[in-house]
Formats: sequence, structure tokens, C-alpha cells
Amino acid sequence: MKRAFRIGTRGSKLALWQANFISNLLSEKHPELHTEIQIIKTTGDTMLSSPLSEIGGKGVFVKEIEEALLSQKIDIAVHSMKDVPTVFPDGLTIGAVAKRHDPRDVLLSKDGLTLSELPEGARVGTGSLRRASQLLCHRPGVKIVSIRGNVDTRIRKLKESGEYDAIVLAMAGLERMGLGEEAAEIIAPEVMLPAPGQGIIAIECREEDVETMGILRAINHRETEYRAIAERAFLLRLGGDCNVPVGCYALLSGDSINLRGIISSPDGKVIIKKEANGPVDEAHKLGGQLAELVLAEGGDKILEELSPS
Repeated sequence: MKRAFRIGTRGSKLALWQANFISNLLSEKHPELHTEIQIIKTTGDTMLSSPLSEIGGKGVFVKEIEEALLSQKIDIAVHSMKDVPTVFPDGLTIGAVAKRHDPRDVLLSKDGLTLSELPEGARVGTGSLRRASQLLCHRPGVKIVSIRGNVDTRIRKLKESGEYDAIVLAMAGLERMGLGEEAAEIIAPEVMLPAPGQGIIAIECREEDVETMGILRAINHRETEYRAIAERAFLLRLGGDCNVPVGCYALLSGDSINLRGIISSPDGKVIIKKEANGPVDEAHKLGGQLAELVLAEGGDKILEELSPS
């Protein structure tokens, strides 16, 4: 490839960190490759005052980047996996995933208080129904307050706005920004199951671009790929998006995979959590099977209640 290898990304500090991280991985495996990062503004970056559920869900962070990929303005797109919808536009696919960073959620608070130490009525900022429902399950006395914006914006709002006593973020994002020390508590998956794909950097490309697929294969992390496949299959079966509080977390042990999944009512009063085990080469099948277990235990009723009338 004689021309620059073009990497599309959002323009936030975290997104640029991720794009540069992938660029460096590619350079290590392909020293002859000259990469170029192109910033693409997405709908999700321009409509910060509205909840994601009202402006199109997670896809608003990738739509314009995928359009650039389809029109061959870029060669690959770098995303946070949890922002990538489970159904791809025709002609696009995930070409590789990087080794997973810490998938857990974290609590940041003004006074360094942990989740159990927050007083009744404490205002906790999150834009995620998944996080909000699990927070309310464990701490029904707190008040959920909507928050949007990049990692540094949310931290600034916590410290300066007076609107929040605490916020919940992804540990992976904090660590990538060098802000891990801001966390008052890393929330255990037993308390708050992460979003499917959380902590994973995904590289999207055109299915027909055989050359690029070959380039990406060298940086793909196979264990992370299995985990992503299982978690996203669970989400796909549930039709999960920002309107559905869904969490899923896969762990590998040798050739086996353990998968935990959850669906909950937005108020946290109904939590359905199941787990399943199987061989890694059946990761996609396992994700679908776990979703069926959750649906059979009452998840179908939650989905019915959340569906637009």
C-alpha cells in the first residue's frame, strides 16, 4: 500500500488515544505502513443535550464514520466496541479487535465516597440505562441525573457544576486518559455488569478490502474476539440498544467461555441475571442461548414494556 493508510475516528481525546493506539500497533507489525488519522464528527458529538435513546442510540457515534468507510474516504474505522451496533451496514465488518482493557465500571465522587457510602438522595450522573438500573437496584435511594459528554467533560461537570455528587464511567476510558486515580471505587461485575464489548477497541473495515483485512489480522487479539462475539450475540438476540438496560460479560478459561448476562427494568426493581458456559468456538451460539434463558425468565416482559407502543 503506497498511499497513507487512513484511520477514521471521532475527535474526542479518548477516541484519538484509541486511534493512535491502533496506529502504533499497526506500525509495530507493519513498519512499512504509513498511517494517517482523519477526524470525523458524528451526530453523537454534535447533539450533546439529548439522551442517546432520543437521537438514535449508540449508532449515532459511528454512522458518519461508517459512511466515510463505505465511500472509501478512509481504510479503517476505530471505535469503542460498546458504541458499535450489532448489525452492520452492508459491506462492513469488524476486521480486528485489540486486547481488552479493564471492562468494569467505576464510580467517581466529589468526596471520594464509594457506592455504599453515598447518602440517600445523592445525585449520580449517567447517560446509560444499564448503569442507572443497576445503581437503583443496589442503591434505590440515590437519584439518577442524566449526563452526556466526553470523559474529561463529565469529570469537570462533577467537580464544578454542582449538579452531581457522583458519576459512573468506564474504567478503560479513565485508564486510557491517564485518569485512573480519579476513581473512588471500581464497581465489581457482581454489582454492575458491564456493557457488551466495554473496554474493547474495535477496528471496522470493508469486507471486500482483502488487503486491509490481511493487515488487520496481524493485530487481532483472539481471546478478546471470542469474548466480543459472545457478548454481542447476547445483545443482538435481545435487540439491545440504549433503550434496553442490558449487560453482558464473558471470561475465558482455556477453551471454555463463561458468559454472564443481565436485563433489568429501568427502575432497577426487576433484575434478571443468568450465566452459561460452553466452548469458545461456539461463542456466538452461547450468547444467543443465554439471551433465550434471560427472555424465558421474564426478560421478554421487560422488552415488551420498553417497546414503543
